[in-house]
Amino acid sequence: MASRQGRGSRPEPGFPAHVDVTASFYEMLRRERPDLVGNECESHGLEIAEGTTVLSLRYDLGVVIAGDRRATEGSFIAHRSIEKVFLADDFSGVAIAGAAGPALEMVRLFQTELEHYEKVQGDRLSLEGKANRLATLIRNNFALAVQGLVVVPIFAGFDLRRGVGRIFKYDVTGGRYEESDYHAEGSGGRIARSYIKQHFEEGLSEEDAVRVATGALYEAADEDSGTGGPDLARGIYPTVASIDSGGFRAIPENVVAERFGEVLGAERGGHRPRSSSRKRQPSKAPSGKGTGASKKGRGKSDAHPDGEGGDEK
Repeated sequence: MASRQGRGSRPEPGFPAHVDVTASFYEMLRRERPDLVGNECESHGLEIAEGTTVLSLRYDLGVVIAGDRRATEGSFIAHRSIEKVFLADDFSGVAIAGAAGPALEMVRLFQTELEHYEKVQGDRLSLEGKANRLATLIRNNFALAVQGLVVVPIFAGFDLRRGVGRIFKYDVTGGRYEESDYHAEGSGGRIARSYIKQHFEEGLSEEDAVRVATGALYEAADEDSGTGGPDLARGIYPTVASIDSGGFRAIPENVVAERFGEVLGAERGGHRPRSSSRKRQPSKAPSGKGTGASKKGRGKSDAHPDGEGGDEK
């Protein structure tokens, strides 16, 4: 944990003496190395890989966040198993839709931003503070967005202050809006939202929420060519994660496959899967403040390249 003593008057460990260390890694990077955060790009005539459908919904103890695995370039499949759901820190995650390259860079910068803030300030940002930091990164991508490189993520997490799961959506200008129960983005987002609307119930268990999420992605894939459904031949299934008071947890692929089997069985049988009455107890929360981007317990959805208190600026 970085000490606050002398911040602003002396360099923090690991930074050159001339660098004025601030709580925002992005602002520091933009001031010291603007060449690394440039937003000028000519994309005319290029086929850009795009991530397609991602979603999030609340359940009784937290939130589920999920995404399909397909990336497209125009009418072609660019990647069959791209990851679109990532750990942001211990208690939040982000799912990406839009231009895949800029979206992945934005996720890495966002992960570093949260980790940097915690090391410099010695405390976590609140969930709203994290949502605001992501809004800033989206706003600064606007020059690329108007050239076609649009990035519109979903941010979800567990609010330690309120003790509930929360979901935030964005527009291309960086506008941030909170959704009370669920949201979906991407080319199949409208279809996924329609499915969730029909199947969502207050107080869903985690198991049922995962089932609804997988059903929504299956329905989107059935209607939208840009969304990838379960690929049984290659063993590729959408990425699903759960976030509750115990933190971010990737749902194992075999569990996701089982939920898809239930959805497919219900589809063939012409009836809706029955909700489970069992409710999972939240897992034990990590002790201490530490650094929010802990490496312990990360699933395959964590794509950090190297690695709640706080302000809400």
